[in-house]
Amino acid sequence: MTDLKIGVVGIPGKWSTEVLADALEKRTGFRCVIDMAEVALDLEARSLKSGSQDLCQLDGLVIKKISEEYSPATLDRLEMLRIAESADVRIFSRTASILGLVNRLSCTVTLSNAGIPMPATCVTESVAEALAAVERFGSAVFKPLFSTKARGMTLMDAASDEDTLKGSIAAFKAENPVMYLQQKVNLSGRDLGMVFLAGKYLGTYARVAQTDSWNTTIHHGGKYEPFDADEDLIELARRAQAPFGLDFTTVDIGLTDNGPVVFEVSAFGGFRGALEGAGIDAADLYADHVIAKVRG
Repeated sequence: MTDLKIGVVGIPGKWSTEVLADALEKRTGFRCVIDMAEVALDLEARSLKSGSQDLCQLDGLVIKKISEEYSPATLDRLEMLRIAESADVRIFSRTASILGLVNRLSCTVTLSNAGIPMPATCVTESVAEALAAVERFGSAVFKPLFSTKARGMTLMDAASDEDTLKGSIAAFKAENPVMYLQQKVNLSGRDLGMVFLAGKYLGTYARVAQTDSWNTTIHHGGKYEPFDADEDLIELARRAQAPFGLDFTTVDIGLTDNGPVVFEVSAFGGFRGALEGAGIDAADLYADHVIAKVRG
């Protein structure tokens, strides 16, 4: 036991949040799970309170999940946590690192600037340009800029009737004024989650589709399986996560006929996939890392 007070920002009752809080409580004797929807920022008092607990008085905060679903409001919650950072509370991962990942476009631009291979991508507010991109790609996945687990993603095919396709694009645009679309790649029903702790590679799991769905997420019925990644694949994932400086993350990679492509770097990483697919107890490892860093 230590006298450290380290809180977990997450979704109370959710497995990944609670298992991390359990791991920290086991080591420190202190437990604090913070739902950002219940937090109040008082700039005059320079306080950030969750109930009676002032987060600015903690030794550390681990952001396991900032909101149930991503939205522009997620960025506001991260901005609030910057007040705790300014009070010398150690935050894992740093808010600046996460801010660069929650918006899908921000993550994609950083990966592109680092020379990381990705599916062909178009970002536009023009229905005509989006239509041209679908025709160029053959088929494309339209993705909201703020989403997790493939929520809100829509597959569109150039073989569709043009008027129908235009209508589908316009409907997507009504919900997503800035349209982000990527060429659909053949994954043979499987993609990978490659796990890193403070830049150190821990292992890889596969998400394998159990239906004829075009995506492999657990949200759409996929399941986790072990995967033995080779050194080239590990190095690609390492290069992908490096620009973000995260304490814990998962790099999502697809194996295509033309080689591996990176879909995204996760702002928070997947505990369940790491455990069930790769046998990695990420909560325990992360808790040890956080405590070591807070102790200095």
